[in-house]
Amino acid sequence: MLELVKSGGVLIWPLLLCSVISLAIICERFWSLQRKRIIPANMVKFVWEWHKKKSLDAQRLDMLKKSSPLGRVLAAGLSNMGQSREIMKESIEEVGRHVAHDLERYLNTLGTIASISPLLGLLGTVVGMIKVFAVITTQGVGDPAVLAAGISEALITTAVGLTVAIPSLMFYRYFRGRVDELVVTMEQEAIKLVEVMHRERK
Repeated sequence: MLELVKSGGVLIWPLLLCSVISLAIICERFWSLQRKRIIPANMVKFVWEWHKKKSLDAQRLDMLKKSSPLGRVLAAGLSNMGQSREIMKESIEEVGRHVAHDLERYLNTLGTIASISPLLGLLGTVVGMIKVFAVITTQGVGDPAVLAAGISEALITTAVGLTVAIPSLMFYRYFRGRVDELVVTMEQEAIKLVEVMHRERK
């Protein structure tokens, strides 16, 4: 494996760095974007019970805000409980945008890695072929071993670039879709609570 890395030339190192960063982001996002961490079960039900018991004080709202992203969205609407339904919805949507931004953390980096890895691999291919033609120019085609080194560098960097890019792009798309789904669900839950509080939904 080490020999394979060495034969990949200088551009193999940024590709390996990209692969490590990509793997770290994928693992972190899988942990952070668990549904139970973002949208805890029965949270809306508990909040509604607190509301019925008239125990939704500032302390509970603060606790709710710190509990989860859904808690932040709910707390935004509940903090304007005395206002109209439209104002409560606007508060929810505004905080929802901030929550969505937080949930998308590191995804731009993952998307960038998915974009640049094939380009780095292609650059490695070009560099490897330049070396091959330089050897042919100076030494001719008499020594296959010398030519093989440049061709090997070209093929290895291309393969590594694609190996890093393909899973990075797959997980980037997956996490973007997951964030969109979670944000929509959070806003639906919060707006449902608002409408129940305003006696518009049973």
